Amino acid sequence: MAKFIDEIKALYHDGKKLPLIEDFYTLQGEGFHMGRAAYFIRIGGCDIGCYWCDSKYSWRPDRDQLVDIETLVEKASSYPAKAIVVTGGEPLNYNLNPLCNLMKSNGITTYLETTGAYELSGQWDWICLSPKPNQPPKEEIIPLADELKVIIYEDSDFEFAEHYANKVKPGTHLFLQPEWSRHKENTPKIVEYIKENPKWRISIQAHKFMKIP
Repeated sequence: MAKFIDEIKALYHDGKKLPLIEDFYTLQGEGFHMGRAAYFIRIGGCDIGCYWCDSKYSWRPDRDQLVDIETLVEKASSYPAKAIVVTGGEPLNYNLNPLCNLMKSNGITTYLETTGAYELSGQWDWICLSPKPNQPPKEEIIPLADELKVIIYEDSDFEFAEHYANKVKPGTHLFLQPEWSRHKENTPKIVEYIKENPKWRISIQAHKFMKIP
């Protein structure tokens, strides 16, 4: 997987093109901004390898998916909500400075969803950090998070969540989210955990219940 990502990065290290998996206008379905309209840009390429990932189709980028950032921002700018969520895959595999600069010049609010496993690029109005145990986030990204969203797949993930809750800056919004394939089993556990640890809030994947992108 890393080989394909490196090939794309080598071709377009300047960030003027990105491997686009999909882009769409919808409502944010998770976390702090749930229910708000935004344009989503899903960038291909991820070697984190979470076995429960619900977007494995985004793992492997391809040259045929490369799109000019001008095209992406132009499409996003045609919608009423001047907000773009950049997600993946793992978008920080790439240089996102040009994309962010272009979004900012068009008056767009910038949101990033990341594991934090790679060096930060781009200027972001909001960073949602969703760390994964198999490839921890870089220490320098952790204090920049506005939102910490930890996926709960198994019981040990609660301890993992607390580890990062103790590392983010004061005032960071803390969310526990049941992994979708186990949401019926894990949602009650999260509810009880938050009742005992009220610094946390629950995040559910509302877009899946609503059957929207």
